[in-house]
Amino acid sequence: MPKMKTSRTAAKRFKKTGSGKLRREQAMRQHLFEKKPSTRTRRLKGTVDVHSGDIKKIKRLLGER
Repeated sequence: MPKMKTSRTAAKRFKKTGSGKLRREQAMRQHLFEKKPSTRTRRLKGTVDVHSGDIKKIKRLLGER
């Protein structure tokens, strides 16, 4: 059986923690900051856990069975 390939786009977007959880960056934090309040951009800083409904799909994209 052939090896599973890792989706390179998913590998750039999701990181696995030491305990095995999946983390992601939040959206709306890349550009056009002039029209967004600073409170909003500060709130969107950092990473958050991936939603439980998406974990199975993302693990498959990252090359896990």
